[in-house]
Amino acid sequence: MGRRRGGQGSRVTVRRPAGLRPVWLAAGVLAVLVATILGLAFGSVSLPPAGVAVEMLNLIPGVRLDSGLSDREVAILTQLRLPRVVLGLLVGALLALAGAAYQGAFRNPLADPHLLGVASGAGLGVTTVIVLGASGSADGLTDLPIGVPAAAFAGAVGAVALTWLLGAAGGRDRSPATLILAGVAVSAFLSAAQTYMLQRHLESVRDVYSWMLGRLSTAGWHDVLVVLPYAVVTCVIVLAQRRELDVLTVGDAEATSLGLHPQRSRYLLIVAASLGTAAAVSVSGLIGFVGIIVPHTLRLLAGPGNRSLLPLSVLFGAAFLALTDLLARTAGGDAEIPIGVVTAFLGAPFFVLVLRTSRAAPE
Repeated sequence: MGRRRGGQGSRVTVRRPAGLRPVWLAAGVLAVLVATILGLAFGSVSLPPAGVAVEMLNLIPGVRLDSGLSDREVAILTQLRLPRVVLGLLVGALLALAGAAYQGAFRNPLADPHLLGVASGAGLGVTTVIVLGASGSADGLTDLPIGVPAAAFAGAVGAVALTWLLGAAGGRDRSPATLILAGVAVSAFLSAAQTYMLQRHLESVRDVYSWMLGRLSTAGWHDVLVVLPYAVVTCVIVLAQRRELDVLTVGDAEATSLGLHPQRSRYLLIVAASLGTAAAVSVSGLIGFVGIIVPHTLRLLAGPGNRSLLPLSVLFGAAFLALTDLLARTAGGDAEIPIGVVTAFLGAPFFVLVLRTSRAAPE
């Protein structure tokens, strides 16, 4: 993307952002591998990381190596921990990618699935399914059907649309502060609707409250298989738009002069990011701040270009949530800490830092 003419002989220059450097790609892959091994090795029963790594190689067809693990330990590894770790990798990748996509689409460093009301909208959709008994399970939380992410997606898209419209209620300027205030208002409204619904269905309060705190408990591969198609679609669409997202950073007028349709690209990114958020929320509950912590850390370390930021957000977001889930499982002793509580402890100070930085940055 070099220079192209726009208007009457005017010339718009867009600096080509740096691409994805191999060293960062290798670091992201390594982070995922390390987080996976640690997440599989440690818990209520500790397993040797080397044995876990060898046993994972045994999952490759035709590979048979002696891991030194007993049959009981192999069962714990493959039937209990592996589905949970894989689910954590998927959820972390989706939340981090959605955060980076929202920040680029809105040109707002504070945009996040939680802060824009998207997670609350998805949560209202899932709550509706749970209280109406559509999940078809005893506790309303396990073995989620395919329709649950669809309900979450409807709530997520509705929430982001409300936030976007409210952000322009006072005019066409959607500043970071205005958009965040609109997101807070939408989240409060949707939370009130969720509370009202729970008041009318008290028998579902315990299940929904447990889900709202965020969790990755899974009894098998069902939740992974439910969220996987949504994750694939989201990643394909958002990553395919990473070059367009870099063009959007120069402004809509300049992007139009370069042959891009800003609103069409922005809407496609928002819908795809909302789909990923909804899928993540439907199986994990409300886990906040992942979409702020991971993309902003990567911007500081690897640069702001979306050609590298988006793929790295997938990798490091997956590793971050897998490690956070490990902390939630082990830090509280016998009692597991809700993962949403852990991410809030980590994310709240980080959000304040990002807010101060964005305020200090020149417009």
